[in-house]
Amino acid sequence: MTDAATLHTLLDHLGVAWEDGGREGETVVTLPGERKLRTVASLHVGERALELRAFVIRNPDERHEDFYRHLLRRALRLPGLGYAVDAAGDVYVTARVPLGGLDEQVLDELLGGVLAACDEPFDELLRIGFWTSIRREWAWRVSRGEPTANLQAFRAELEAADAAEAADAADGAGTAGAADA
Repeated sequence: MTDAATLHTLLDHLGVAWEDGGREGETVVTLPGERKLRTVASLHVGERALELRAFVIRNPDERHEDFYRHLLRRALRLPGLGYAVDAAGDVYVTARVPLGGLDEQVLDELLGGVLAACDEPFDELLRIGFWTSIRREWAWRVSRGEPTANLQAFRAELEAADAAEAADAADGAGTAGAADA
């Protein structure tokens, strides 16, 4: 394989929708996910290799050490892929495949690995790095009767946290009332 046209043919055979990217030799694909709605990947055909980069998640708001430790542990199981962080702290999956070894099966396995690396850990990465924001969003939506469908993956934990806070508040009110008597 030596050019983007051949890559497009392989993607067509796999049934993967693609579009031309913003730079010469770049193709962009969008992979549907289950936890993360979609993963957008840039495939760049260079002189000797196909380089891939796919956005996973933005820089976490909290628990950075736990967040990156989780990613590094997952990286041990990635077939030919790696996690990388840009200057802003956003996380990507990257890969490089020699053009001489790229065929339909290799491309299929590569895209499957990218999707798994981006989609499978997504909810856990949100829990680790964005839990305070998730709780705030939940409270705002519940207080206003707004839909909470986008937080469904966290519903049980959020409802349990709400129940615990309500119990703590009731205990505190009972203790304060008893002290006043």
